[in-house]
Amino acid sequence: MKQHQEIIENLSPLLRSVSEIQNADAAVALLLKPASEGFKTLFVRRVENPLDPWSGQIAFPGGKRSLTDQNIKQTVIRETLEETNINLVHGCRFLGMLDTMKSTLRPELLVAPFIILLEREPSIILNNELKGYSWVSIKRLQKCKGTAKFPFGEVNAYLFDGKVIWGLTYRICEKFLPILEHAFSQRS
Repeated sequence: MKQHQEIIENLSPLLRSVSEIQNADAAVALLLKPASEGFKTLFVRRVENPLDPWSGQIAFPGGKRSLTDQNIKQTVIRETLEETNINLVHGCRFLGMLDTMKSTLRPELLVAPFIILLEREPSIILNNELKGYSWVSIKRLQKCKGTAKFPFGEVNAYLFDGKVIWGLTYRICEKFLPILEHAFSQRS
């Protein structure tokens, strides 16, 4: 656990402050769970829905900001709880954020990726928007880079166990993984 603590201490200063970003339209939670080989992160699979532009895709928990959300942090807390039953207010530590990113499918949508450390094992219960989840080792993810073919063309993706992580989720990972690698390299 000392190894994880040192990495977390190195990681936080490399991220944006949670209070810095307030103008996003949506938020996602990149959840880090300590594991023997470093960290695992949670991916969820969206249900097939013709009204959902991200139908069936693998993603991070999260969603659009509601008019009742006081800020974008409240959005990620609410959406993660609604989708996965993980309460980010208890047993979790907000480490920081990545810069907001635009969705390719909806360029007007600014998404705020939060980096959150789980300090306890969560009990996951998916809502009706999701049909599955998996914890994936960050080290394994780094080794699964490739390309995926779709009717519209070929895209960069992570490919493992028959799963394809692409699009915005892939781009968030590509932004975060070098930052995490830098935090690992700073260990004493």
